[in-house]
Parts: sequence; C-alpha cells; structure tokens
Amino acid sequence: MTIHEPMTMVTDLVLAAACVVFSISLWRAAFRPWSLAFAFTALGTLTGALYHGIGPQLHPRVDAALWKATVYSVGLASFFLLTGAAVASTSGRTRRAVGLFALAKFCLFATWMIMHDDFTWVILDYGTSMLVIAALFAAAWRLPASRRVIASVVVAIVAAVIQQARISITPQFDHNALYHVVQLYSLWLLYRGGIMMSETSRSMIQPT
Repeated sequence: MTIHEPMTMVTDLVLAAACVVFSISLWRAAFRPWSLAFAFTALGTLTGALYHGIGPQLHPRVDAALWKATVYSVGLASFFLLTGAAVASTSGRTRRAVGLFALAKFCLFATWMIMHDDFTWVILDYGTSMLVIAALFAAAWRLPASRRVIASVVVAIVAAVIQQARISITPQFDHNALYHVVQLYSLWLLYRGGIMMSETSRSMIQPT
C-alpha cells in the first residue's frame, strides 16, 4: 500500500499520541473540559493521518467520511476548549454567555461543514475560539496559567499562517507537516496551562 503525504501522516500521528497523553493527564487532574478537547483533537489528528496517508486509495465515500470525522472532531475540540476556558477564568453571566456562544458557534460550524470541506473553515472556527480564550485570560491575567494560554494562542496563529500560506521546508515536509509541528507546541502550552489551572483550583478548595 502506498503512503501518500508520509510526513503529514507521521506528524499527524505524533500529534494524536501527544494529545492522548495530554487528555489522560488532564482527566486525572480533574480538568475535564480540556481533557475532552484533547481527546477530540487526538481523534481528529488520527483520522487526518489516515486521510492524508491512505485516503486516496480508499473508496471515495470512506475517504470523505475520514475528512468529515477530522473536521467535526476539531470542531468539538474547539467547543470544549472554549467552554473549559470560560469555567476556569470567568464566573456568573460571563461564563454563561461564553458557554452559549460556544454552543451556537459549534452548531453553526457543524451545519456549515455538511456541505463544505475546505480546511480554512476549520481554522476559522478554531481560531475564533482561541482568540476568545486569549481575551478571557488577558482579562484574568493574574491567573498563573494566563501566560501559557495566551502564548499558546500566539503559536496557534503562527501555525495557521503557515498552513494557509503553504509555507514548506522541503517538498516532502510541506505546509501541513510544518503546521502540525508548530501546532504541537501550541497544544503543549495549552496542556501546561490546563495543568496549572487544575492545581490552582485544588489549592483554592483545600482546607487551611
């Protein structure tokens, strides 16, 4: 069997493995929304690896299903990242408003992607969530995790520019593979931010 886009497939698989580790760690740390976000990111990168690697050799319907699984998994990851950020950094009306916004945005994205496949829409949806998350943590700058989370957003923007501008290192290590490598660093920063938020929450509820 021929592997199409081998570097894209390999970097997707590395991303998937890292996200599984991040998801398990955050679940154990009781920061469940971001644990689910990383779980869906892992699923999306796994189906993305199959799509880029062997998709062209599969039945067209199977190939299309892999791509839809990829984009909807990333959409769910975006949803859980945003709702988790609202829980960790806000309270009261702001938390509810962000939660409703996240739900409405995901419903719009899910409906739109029924008839569309361009990855630009995935980046737009994910990017919107990341910008809102950056704003939430900028407003809550005193939280220990804020710097990590905002840095993650900056790196994610760089990754998106690389992907959309089709910046490549070599013909084999193309813009998609480079996007995955940069995105891995962004996700690691998010993971570290999530761990710091869970540690802060535990310290606040421990008896003195």
